[in-house]
Amino acid sequence: MRTLRRMIHREALVSVGYATLVFLALFFFFDLVDELRSVNRYNAQGYGFGQALIVTALTVPGHLYELLPITVLIGTIFVMARFAQSSEFTIMRTSGMGPGQALRTLLILGGFFVVLTFVVGDYVAPQCDRLAQTLKMRFTGRLGSGGTGAWLKERQQDHSFAVNVRALTPDGEMRDVRIFEFDAQGHLASHVHAAKARFGQDKVSWVLEQVQQSRFHLEDEAHAWVERTQIASLAWPTQIKAEMVSATLRKRERMTTFDLFEYIRHLKANGQTAQRYEIELGRKVFYPLSCLVMVVLALPFAYLHFRSGGISAQVFGGIMAGLSFFLLNNLFSHVGNLQNLSPWIAAAAPSLIYSLLSLAAFGWLVLRR
Repeated sequence: MRTLRRMIHREALVSVGYATLVFLALFFFFDLVDELRSVNRYNAQGYGFGQALIVTALTVPGHLYELLPITVLIGTIFVMARFAQSSEFTIMRTSGMGPGQALRTLLILGGFFVVLTFVVGDYVAPQCDRLAQTLKMRFTGRLGSGGTGAWLKERQQDHSFAVNVRALTPDGEMRDVRIFEFDAQGHLASHVHAAKARFGQDKVSWVLEQVQQSRFHLEDEAHAWVERTQIASLAWPTQIKAEMVSATLRKRERMTTFDLFEYIRHLKANGQTAQRYEIELGRKVFYPLSCLVMVVLALPFAYLHFRSGGISAQVFGGIMAGLSFFLLNNLFSHVGNLQNLSPWIAAAAPSLIYSLLSLAAFGWLVLRR
């Protein structure tokens, strides 16, 4: 039985490896073509084809994390369908491999891909993404998040602050910082604009430079005025750390599980909704487990009987079923955010639904046979 398990694992690993390499090569080509526009834009600053090649290569682990469950499904379906077409799986069954043993064999394989997906998505891909951003920042001079930058909120006693950071430089300096202060009644009390800012050595303050400060005074409707001052340097006490600013400037999908947890705690401590980030945290937990769903989804194909040339249609149907799983997974994340569903339900529902369907199809085929 050990020999059969090794054969199944070896064939599946080879097929998954080939499928993964094909998809990664395709994405690498598209990303490189897209990155060539930056070469034209920043070529005068030293950003050439070699740098673009390195930046594109550093995005490969992120694509690997996204593609692994799909390639696991494609590779495993191909192997199981080929075993069924050549009657090799029939020989395995007559050799003593029952349905439970076949399921355990694929679950062991799926467990390996679960660990691999988690490690790549939580450690390798975020680190490579940071390296790619750092390399590109050296030539562009800044790290931004669209046109609005990063928005954060903080409460200090009876006042609240809304903070906007438009860009972050490679050495950790913030550019174009705006701080809006609101009093206990929710009225705008002051507005601070700093050309640049850096994190203090005590890690509980920011040092703002080239500051323009506006204070709004309102005694009654007839007596209101604005006090404007310019300050060369100003220390602003805050608990917003550099990691939070950097995480906000990155996509949620590229944040690690720990970063998501810390940012969710910061949002809740300041009275902000964390629904989107809680759903993303749930997806971080359940996404690697989708590899188990994929191998269970592929197992029923070993119990089908294929005619000559009929394997392609069956494999294509299985791949479409797998792609529908990922569409449903993305749909549940958006629906969960709109309908305010429990983040764990929104993240786990697609995996549970497809696991039950796969096990039902597997059980029906086994009982029918």
